[in-house]
Amino acid sequence: MCFLHVEVDDMVREDGKRNFVLRETDGNETSVYSGSMPRQAALKAARRLDPADSEDVAESDPTVLRLREKGTDKVHVFHGWAWVDQAPDDKPGWMDGKITRGNVSKQGIEHLE
Repeated sequence: MCFLHVEVDDMVREDGKRNFVLRETDGNETSVYSGSMPRQAALKAARRLDPADSEDVAESDPTVLRLREKGTDKVHVFHGWAWVDQAPDDKPGWMDGKITRGNVSKQGIEHLE
């Protein structure tokens, strides 16, 4: 007989989004990002990186982002970068004139042992 233990926190939410945990190089898991796809969560994580002055500068020195999907042993590996950009002309009144943009490039999937 086989038993499967799944915590409620690890399942796909009713809205179809999944939770991904940012893993540091030492294996510590810090922040949780949600998204319907791993790339969506990675983009959220990238926007929280220290932004460069331009996209070209940021893209030339990407940060490795490892996101483990909660409830699995899959770690999605991305190169991510962020930069400062001008806010759009139709921005709300409370928004500053500058915003942080981010981008990612998927490198692959690793499996934890």
